[in-house]
Amino acid sequence: MSRALPKYNKRRVVVIGGASAMVLSAAVIAGSALAGETSKSSGQNATTKAASPGTVNCPAVAPSLPAIPASAKAEVDRNLTLLNTQIAEANKRLVDTVGQGGANFVQNAILGPLKDKRVATINRIATAIGRTAAKPVGLDSLAPCKLNAAGGGAAATPSAPANTAAPAAGSGAAGTISCPDVASRLPAIPASAKAEVDRNLALLNTQINEANTRLVNTVGQGGPNFVQNAILGPLADKRVATIDRIAISIGRTAAKPQGLGTLATCTLNK
Repeated sequence: MSRALPKYNKRRVVVIGGASAMVLSAAVIAGSALAGETSKSSGQNATTKAASPGTVNCPAVAPSLPAIPASAKAEVDRNLTLLNTQIAEANKRLVDTVGQGGANFVQNAILGPLKDKRVATINRIATAIGRTAAKPVGLDSLAPCKLNAAGGGAAATPSAPANTAAPAAGSGAAGTISCPDVASRLPAIPASAKAEVDRNLALLNTQINEANTRLVNTVGQGGPNFVQNAILGPLADKRVATIDRIAISIGRTAAKPQGLGTLATCTLNK
């Protein structure tokens, strides 16, 4: 028995030593992996910082609001909060897509859709106030945002100036609304997109007809900017959204047409 014990102990020592070597090897491998991950992470952080996308800057809406009726306060506050959420989401998308797309990527993929969301949200605010008080007008001018580019980068393309055409003071004639033709500016329409494009082209005509009807029904109302603020401005916002849907539907299976947003603004023919 006394001779067998040293052999047993020797084998045990060998096993323990092997286990220790395995643990040590695993620690070395893990340490190397962690070191590699840290280095990679640091490189990614450096790249992200070097390509900082800037931030979205939007006009504040709350300071431009009139006194808010108590019955509308909850809805107005909820939509003011939503405006902040929309900006935060746009800033996150700026970071997540840095380096993507061409020169107009930020305008077309971030600032344009953000403006459309803000138009709808601001309109809900005005509607909520208008249920029990005078509905504020002209708030749509607060919808477009711009890019504060980091490192002196170029800012987003500014929105086209608003059309200020309005009926002459004291004129009894309503006039008619004239809008740029969209169909003639479209490229070849893929068969898969034709139904959706046709539907939205028809909607553009419906929007013009509705605006012309509103012109007739509101003759003599408001001040010198009434037509611009209450009819032409909202019409342009509707057309922006409709034209964007046309471009998106074409872009699903072909090159997405660019620059169609310039066709959104309409004028008043007296």
